[in-house]
Amino acid sequence: MEYSYLGKSGLKVSQICLGTMNFGGQTDEQESFKIMDAALDAGVNFFDTANVYGGKDNAGRTEEIIGRWFQQGGGRREKVVLATKVYGGMSDPTDGPNGDRGLSAYKIRRHLEGSLKRLQTDHVELYQMHHIDRNVSWNELWGAFEVAMQQGKIGYVGSSNFAGWDIAVAQKEAEKRGFLGLISEQHKYSLLTRQPELEVLPASQALGLGVIPWSPLDGGLLGRNALKKIEGSRSGGNAERVEKHKEQLEQFAAFSEELGHPQDTIALAWVLANPAVTAPIIGPRTLEQFEDALRILDVKFGEAEMKRLDEIFPGPGGSAPNAYAW
Repeated sequence: MEYSYLGKSGLKVSQICLGTMNFGGQTDEQESFKIMDAALDAGVNFFDTANVYGGKDNAGRTEEIIGRWFQQGGGRREKVVLATKVYGGMSDPTDGPNGDRGLSAYKIRRHLEGSLKRLQTDHVELYQMHHIDRNVSWNELWGAFEVAMQQGKIGYVGSSNFAGWDIAVAQKEAEKRGFLGLISEQHKYSLLTRQPELEVLPASQALGLGVIPWSPLDGGLLGRNALKKIEGSRSGGNAERVEKHKEQLEQFAAFSEELGHPQDTIALAWVLANPAVTAPIIGPRTLEQFEDALRILDVKFGEAEMKRLDEIFPGPGGSAPNAYAW
């Protein structure tokens, strides 16, 4: 396994991040335990979750599974750089109207306590805002995170689904307070979703954030079975999207075969090859899928391979404004 610093921090994380979104929903607890054990054995020390994960009507279940896995001991908790998130509603009637989506200081405090309880730990290394909330001032946000950090409950703060200008404002406001600010941005990025190359990736690089791509297989569309028109994914049913991108996916499948790797391996390795990216998130449902994902570390692209992938999946043409202006 190879490791990189997460943004401008001194925190080293594996270049593969284990996403746990399927744990408790599509993946039962026993299989989830096997995947996490295999991750540690492979040197994957970066685990990502969220308070709302767990399957329909079971928000929090994923964190509970991870917490029970930690309680088996064997240094499991000590070996993991643990990341969770706050923003979504948790269906807790005691929250009242403040339990809806958002990032108030009230919610951050309450939901952090809930996550720590479910995870059976006293801290998380990375606490991420799951989405931007422009109804809350940065004074309120940074004040809440500073307190949590001073209490030792969080080590660093990250963002997810932020625009490039949100990242810029966040870092400027943190600087005013003498605060470290954000060290990571978790963002949707793949061969089929290259808009982040315009603003988010350049902003993250310039301002010291490591990018953690989610859905690097674009909801399964870049997986080896996409052309079979699989149904059901994070992005909804794939049949219509497969039809829309059929020509690209056929070219991609042929090129992947030429390179000697399945499509998902090529797609993940391409994301990791971007210098702005620290670690793509893999979301295995089975131990076999996890083991397959490890192969991305063996794939290295030359200039010709990158050019061919650009031809199949054209990007925006670079960063803004050069991508669309002189």
